[in-house]
Amino acid sequence: MRQALNLARKGLGRTAPNPAVGAVIVQGEKILAKGYHRNAGGDHAEVDALKKMQGRAPGATMYVTLEPCNHVGRTPPCTNAILESGIKRVVIGMRDPNPRVKGGGAKFLAEHHVAVTVGVLESECRETNEAFVKYAATGRPFVTVKSAQTLDGWTATVRGDSRWITNDRSRRYVHQLRNQMDAILVGVGTVLADDPQLTCRLNGGKGRDPLRVVVDTHLRTPLNARVLTQNSAAGTVLMAGSNVKKSTRQSYEKGKNRVILCPTKQGRIDLNALLEILGKRMITSVLVEGGAGIIGSLLREGLVDKFYIFKAPKLLGGGDGKPMAEGAGPQMMQQCISLRDLRVKRFAEDILVTGYPDYGKGAQ
Repeated sequence: MRQALNLARKGLGRTAPNPAVGAVIVQGEKILAKGYHRNAGGDHAEVDALKKMQGRAPGATMYVTLEPCNHVGRTPPCTNAILESGIKRVVIGMRDPNPRVKGGGAKFLAEHHVAVTVGVLESECRETNEAFVKYAATGRPFVTVKSAQTLDGWTATVRGDSRWITNDRSRRYVHQLRNQMDAILVGVGTVLADDPQLTCRLNGGKGRDPLRVVVDTHLRTPLNARVLTQNSAAGTVLMAGSNVKKSTRQSYEKGKNRVILCPTKQGRIDLNALLEILGKRMITSVLVEGGAGIIGSLLREGLVDKFYIFKAPKLLGGGDGKPMAEGAGPQMMQQCISLRDLRVKRFAEDILVTGYPDYGKGAQ
């Protein structure tokens, strides 16, 4: 199952709106074939593995990270392929969480005399597909916030300079995160201050660019900004308010760049509405990299699902830098948002803290 999970992770950022799934076929102690879901509309992991055996695996066992589908979608049911292959046992990591799919793949296989085991490394399987789990239940993308900070909590100097807080190893890991996301989101302030590319730059050119999303209520993004001019297969979407002129919108819509009108709230893009729009575009995961105003609003509205907070051994000193989040915060420490399921990872001298906000504890 761990090998199946490693295979599944290869599909992250490439299979939306489908889950990332891996499969391994074994006979005794021997691995016969491996497969994973590469892209929406392509072969599911089970079929990908079976094709390497010409669709036949009599008496074998299949390990698969997600319950095989038992419905017709873009591809035929995987349960049929499993039955036709002669596989006699299927070990499943987690059940399909999609409430709109009346699948019952595990039940169907058991009714056709295939031995079925469910729940092997279930928590790891759910974490791998945490974006799909949320998207299947809500139709909204899973929102991850990434922040690079000095040890005393600043993300930039008072002039907005942030290059570079963290070291090369930390920044390479961020590109790995981008590689696994459907979209990367920043505010127009970040574009104006840093002119970022927001592309995935892994060694060997193996990375995949996520869709670039800029929250820009009044369309202040310069037409020569790199998010608009840097060549990327993913393109860029500017989320603008409904009051921007049509002629202004058209000046941005070149190549794969688009302007999408979004409802506003108190003069700013309504982030709840933004997530709904992204969900309808089959975006299941979003990596938020700034700015402080957007992160603050996401936090106050309970819209962040996960944090990646990098801490570098540097002190800005003084109190006039840029924080991770801006806006009205709690008055009492007991009102802070707690993080659960913490993990700590070292990148040389940098420290990465990963956790999930628990809005039910402390936050009021």
